[in-house]
Amino acid sequence: MDLLQEEQLAHLVFGNRWGTLATAVDNQPLASNIAYVADLSSCFLFHLSQLARHTKNLLENPQASLAVSEVDDGVYDPQTLARVNLQGRVAAVACDDQYYQQAKARYLEVLPGAQQRFSFSDFMLFRFTLEQVRFVAGFGKSFTLSPETLWQLRDDYGCRA
Repeated sequence: MDLLQEEQLAHLVFGNRWGTLATAVDNQPLASNIAYVADLSSCFLFHLSQLARHTKNLLENPQASLAVSEVDDGVYDPQTLARVNLQGRVAAVACDDQYYQQAKARYLEVLPGAQQRFSFSDFMLFRFTLEQVRFVAGFGKSFTLSPETLWQLRDDYGCRA
């Protein structure tokens, strides 16, 4: 992966707040669009309603995948768009967990419009810990990276939002 592709990946993951979460239970796959925030402690945060099927799936099977893609402008072949698939495991962050207040503050720093949802009893905060990163920089340009490499790219390219 060259320097331009590294920067492209860093901005794709850390410059966005919206992705597609893939979950599965009993061989029933589900893809849902969700907001996400990169925490400064090398994980991602999701704030999800327990009423949603994807949340129920995560509570039953913590393995998940988050996909983020460049926006299709309708001009070029969409197969040339950069995209990344983040694979890992989620864990609920309990309200009495010492990490909860820090995670909540970080989430609201990036997504201040979510403030009201933190008062809803059905919403839960989740921590998504990466196990593998699969980046496609365009047609025929794919790379598998470690989570540590992705977090290093965040720091190298100043992507802290």
